[in-house]
Amino acid sequence: MREAVRLRRILILVAAVLAIAASVALLVRTPSSEPAAPVVLAAASLQESLEAAADAWTAKGHRRPVLSFAATSALARQVEAGAPADVFISADEEWMDTLSAKGLIRSGSRATLAGNSLVLIAPVSSKTDLKIAPGMPLARALGSGRLALADPSGVPAGRYARQALERLGVWDQVSARVAAGDNVRAALSLVARGEAPLGVVYATDAKAEPKVRVIGTFPPASHTPITYPIALLQTARAPEAEPLRRFLLSPQAQAVFRRYGFTPAAR
Repeated sequence: MREAVRLRRILILVAAVLAIAASVALLVRTPSSEPAAPVVLAAASLQESLEAAADAWTAKGHRRPVLSFAATSALARQVEAGAPADVFISADEEWMDTLSAKGLIRSGSRATLAGNSLVLIAPVSSKTDLKIAPGMPLARALGSGRLALADPSGVPAGRYARQALERLGVWDQVSARVAAGDNVRAALSLVARGEAPLGVVYATDAKAEPKVRVIGTFPPASHTPITYPIALLQTARAPEAEPLRRFLLSPQAQAVFRRYGFTPAAR
């Protein structure tokens, strides 16, 4: 059974990578008399905020960037496969480190875009009340249901969630009851639809979904700091790629990210 689930996840990841490659290649290589718009590969949890930041960029007279959202792990593998993209925004430092070690990140372009926090959520109609603390009765709170997480084997949100649950001493009681999503938005959707009674997602995801409520926030010390590094890729060719990167780090764009619940990251 586990092998079948593992195979299914691998097939889904391969399909996602191929879909990203096809869409990015089509958008980048469409003939035009204008310079190519920057192509941005970004973690799924940035979707609403980055779309809004792109609106602000476009309002300044620039071409709208091409935005592609997916799990950081899927995007990083696409970069490794040579995706014709310009900017990469990861949901953790580890995947950016991996690409940097392989020489796929442009030297001197890496910076921290924003930060986030981790929360326990339930469907908005749920009466579950649980204090996040060491040894909390998480398994009992799940009842006969499952805990929705992004896949902890590779997706940053899932790895942060596992870290937090391990440090609180409750991972062993729920690890066999995890409903793993391909990205954090998939985990969020499981809870929003009532298919999972509880889930662990980023605070910004919970804020974007009216069908869930936050039960509590995990202590920052329970997991690695959640940061979103941004960098130019070695494949960057769009003339406005670097200006866009600088804009996303500017006070104007940072105000947009704060509006969506992200925290300013120390630089």
